Amino acid sequence: MSEQTNFYSQSPGSAEIASRFPDLHPAFDKTAAVTEAHRCLYCFDAPCTAACPTHIDVPRFIKKIARDNLEGSAKTILDANILGASCSRACPVEVLCEGACVMHRYNKQPIEIGRLQRFAMDALHESGAPLPFSPGKDTGKSVALIGGGPASLACAAELRRRGIRAEIFDARPLPGGLNTYGIAEYKLPLAESLREIDLLSQLGVEFRFNTTVDAAQLAALEASHDAVFLGLGLGAIHRLGIAGEETAGVTNALDYIAGYKSGEITSAPQRVAVIGAGNTAIDAANAAVRLGAREVHMVYRRGPEQMSAFAFEYEHAKQEGVKFLWHVMPVGLKGTDKVEALELVKLEMTSDGSLVPRAGDEFSLPVDLIVLAIGQATHTEFLAGAEGKTSTVKLERGRILIDRATGQTSNPKYFAGGDCTNGGREVVDAVADGKRAGIGIAAWLEGQDANA
Repeated sequence: MSEQTNFYSQSPGSAEIASRFPDLHPAFDKTAAVTEAHRCLYCFDAPCTAACPTHIDVPRFIKKIARDNLEGSAKTILDANILGASCSRACPVEVLCEGACVMHRYNKQPIEIGRLQRFAMDALHESGAPLPFSPGKDTGKSVALIGGGPASLACAAELRRRGIRAEIFDARPLPGGLNTYGIAEYKLPLAESLREIDLLSQLGVEFRFNTTVDAAQLAALEASHDAVFLGLGLGAIHRLGIAGEETAGVTNALDYIAGYKSGEITSAPQRVAVIGAGNTAIDAANAAVRLGAREVHMVYRRGPEQMSAFAFEYEHAKQEGVKFLWHVMPVGLKGTDKVEALELVKLEMTSDGSLVPRAGDEFSLPVDLIVLAIGQATHTEFLAGAEGKTSTVKLERGRILIDRATGQTSNPKYFAGGDCTNGGREVVDAVADGKRAGIGIAAWLEGQDANA
């Protein structure tokens, strides 16, 4: 077993970044938290709990805040969601727990569940108290987990609570996946993601960094472990497919967000264009504004009613000063050594509902930086196996097919969860997948022993 690591101490930290990206939803102080907790009706059959993919017992943890039992509140959260701290910040609560709050029926503001959850988790971290549960008795079993994002972390926690060794392999130098590298800093600071993962280190989860698993290594891991969990996430962001994309000044949203979160990017040029209209695109656009860009445009081939970003994210971007160009499509880039302009054409809808370029409606948008955010590819090719041998993990359009109740794939020794199975959803969905898979793996291993 590798010795416990303190990831929080490895976070780069930057006073400048912290000042530019203050909390989107500031933390409650104790008085405000207790006051808000007393607003809760503590519903017996709480719709907020049902709306949470990890089914945190929301009334119970809130009632414990009201009674000043913060350790008990944190334990209630962690029992259901080991990444309760990051989810309290990054979850779209407006469409999940808070969106389901019964207060809406009375035309009242919903209980601020996300901020109360953060209050309880922050109190646990600040107290220095250990994780409120321990690893289970060693079973002698081991599982290799590919990818260090939320799905793998949640799966590893369930395995360790059942005494199963969990070894996480990740291509990056730090764990956390999108929690660490891909979520806007004003939602979830990199340091907070790492502080939370320190709790998993207390459970004895092992981490192997800077390790890209290929087909040959996957075969070796399958041979040396009792099961394999695939928490791969998604691959690279799609390209536009136009000439000049390799020109300096063209990047993608995930690299851009990871760059400023890690301190490698500290400022933005004056004119930025973000291609796409999802939540990640909005995070990148808001980041450009906060890093000092004078003009930030989001470019989308459809209208606001078709954008995949949540409505509250769209409103937030407008408040940040982001401008939107609807029904336009990139057709070219200008610039020799560095991008200077984005060539666009306006689109019109035909009678069958498709969008086509409108003749004579081309125009140029001066830019210094283009950020691509038009969806991500899958990267499951290596599952075809080494030397042409198949791992018999079935795929559909690049996504791993699983039994949703257990996370098991078509190969009984392989389990999976998160974005590589659903095409890209929320952090809390990945946590729920990982949790189910951890329980499913433990049950499968017990069944294997029983049949031995």
